[in-house]
Amino acid sequence: MDRTLFSPDHDLFRQAFRSFLAKEVIPHQARWREEGIVDRDAWRKAGAQGFLCPWLSEAEGGSGGDFLHSVIIMEELAIAYESGFAMVLHSDIVVPYLQTFGNAEQKARWLPGCASGELITAIAMTEPGTGSDLAAMKTIARKDGDDYLISGSKTFISNGQLCDLCIVAAKTEENPKDPHKAISLFVVEATRAGFVKGKKLEKMGMASQDTSELFFEDCRVPAANRLGAEGMGFLMLMQKLQQERLCVAIGAQSGAEQVLADTITYTKERHAFGKPIAKFQNTQFKLVECATQLEVGRAFLDKVIAGHVAGKYLVKECSMAKLWQTEMAQQVIDTCLQFFGGYGYMLEYPVTRAFMDARVQRIFAGTNEIMKVIIAKQMGL
Repeated sequence: MDRTLFSPDHDLFRQAFRSFLAKEVIPHQARWREEGIVDRDAWRKAGAQGFLCPWLSEAEGGSGGDFLHSVIIMEELAIAYESGFAMVLHSDIVVPYLQTFGNAEQKARWLPGCASGELITAIAMTEPGTGSDLAAMKTIARKDGDDYLISGSKTFISNGQLCDLCIVAAKTEENPKDPHKAISLFVVEATRAGFVKGKKLEKMGMASQDTSELFFEDCRVPAANRLGAEGMGFLMLMQKLQQERLCVAIGAQSGAEQVLADTITYTKERHAFGKPIAKFQNTQFKLVECATQLEVGRAFLDKVIAGHVAGKYLVKECSMAKLWQTEMAQQVIDTCLQFFGGYGYMLEYPVTRAFMDARVQRIFAGTNEIMKVIIAKQMGL
């Protein structure tokens, strides 16, 4: 499908990022998966070449691009089967909180390092007993003079081991009448006493992503590290979740497209009963079904991306994209994996890792069940 989103400048950016992946990422993927973490040096190299937070203005330390530059990075990471290098989380989910809600001093202090790769970020919302229901979080930030003392635990935190800065959601009232109005956001440096990085979690997929537990043990944070006004954290989270869910949809779509392309190649090379398996009608029908789903998904997704870039309010559409693209991607990848036979069960094959990586897309950034609740509300139901 011809795409009209991107300019010639974007096309050149895509070529440059592909070259970066070929040189600095793909040769290290197997080792990163084995070690369960991405080299910190890779972050600095990405920053030096303008691939972190490319939408940040030059005055803020960025390269003055736009969200479409980030879209290219999301797509190319998925095409390269790279699920552990959490550039998208950093650049397009966490740092936007700093850029939008930070004051001038906070932006000057943190944004240049985020763009250069000297500062790696994470966001800590989910707790051991609290997932999509953010209002039920237990982490508390008690005022102590000009500081806050944060106590609580978080889990499933991507970049949990690597992070230098972590945006932490915590309640600033212990027994609030309205829990949604008691949540505040704090930027916590990993060097602060009481910020404890727990164990790196063993997962089904995303093997090179350092997903971790985090603990806050009376972690003292100055009030100057609070983002926005006290009690406004929930509203800030709701404002930024539209883009987060769109990012998930973009990765799901591009990842499934690459799996299909690789599967078509494989079915032309693999022979059974004296001919390529691509010549069997069942193979053709299944691959046609996958291709049709992907084409339909791409048309809708590019429309949503264009609207998001234009600044439109698209909570319903981004939730739909997250729901559709992630469900569709899992179905397409599962269908494609079947054509690999026993090899589709072997970790050395990218399709196998893609299958495992895709499963979490229906869970994080709000489960797909939560997406349905949001869509229903947007429909006035």
